[in-house]
Amino acid sequence: ATPDLSAAGPEGRAARTALALREATAAGDWALLDHPMLALEVAGSPAYLEPDAVVVHPDGRWTVVEIKSFPMIDASADASKVGAAARQAAVYVLALERVAAVTEGAEVGQRVLLVCPKDFSNLPTASVVDVRKQRAVTRRQLTRLTRIEDIAAGLPEGTTFDPACPSEELDAAVAAVPPAYAPECLAACELAFHCRAKSRAEGAVETLGRSVRGELGGLTTVAGVLAAAAGKEGDPADPTVAALRRAA
Repeated sequence: ATPDLSAAGPEGRAARTALALREATAAGDWALLDHPMLALEVAGSPAYLEPDAVVVHPDGRWTVVEIKSFPMIDASADASKVGAAARQAAVYVLALERVAAVTEGAEVGQRVLLVCPKDFSNLPTASVVDVRKQRAVTRRQLTRLTRIEDIAAGLPEGTTFDPACPSEELDAAVAAVPPAYAPECLAACELAFHCRAKSRAEGAVETLGRSVRGELGGLTTVAGVLAAAAGKEGDPADPTVAALRRAA
C-alpha cells in the first residue's frame, strides 16, 4: 500500500506521516511511504525532514530508502558519497525513532536501502548500508547543541532580529551574538562573512579551521600561538607549547 501523505504545511505533513506509519504498522502488511515528512528536534526547535521513502515491513520494522544519482559500478560506489548518504539517512532514522517510540510494535531498522543507477545505465540497483555508527555520532552531536532558549537568554533584553527593524538596530542585534566561525560556515550560512570578520578581528584560531583549533588546545588566539612559539608566553610543560617551540 502507498498511503496518501498530503496535508497543509510541514507540520501537517509530519502529523499525517506519523498517522500513516501507525496505521501501516497496525495493519501488519507492506507499505511504502513516498516522500514522507518527519520532524526532529534540533537545539530545541523542530526541523522537518523529507526522506525519499520509508518502507513498513509486515513485522513492524521501518526501513529508510535513500535514492542517489551517483552510479554503483560493479556493485561498488564512491566511498565518500556513500558515507554522505549514510550520514543523511542516519538523521532520518533518528527522526523515525521519535515516531516509533509512541507506536506499538514499531521498530526502526538500523540498516537503510541505498538506491543508485546501475553502472552507467538508467536501471536502478540497491545496496543495504549499516548506519549504526553514523546514527550514534549524529545523536551525540545533537545532544551537544546549545538550545535556542539558552542562546536567547544570553542576549540583551529587547534584542530582535526582525527584518522590519531599522538597520542600526539590526546591526546592534547581530553584534550582540558572539561569532562561532569555521571555514565550512561559508558554504551554509549567510552571516559567515560577518562572523569571519569578527573572528579575524579577535584573532581567533577558529578562522584557520576546526582541526587547527583542536590541535592548539588551550591556545585560542593567533597572537597567543605566535607568542607561545616564540617562547614569550605559555607553559613549557604544555605539549602544545613545546611542539610549537620545536617547530619554530
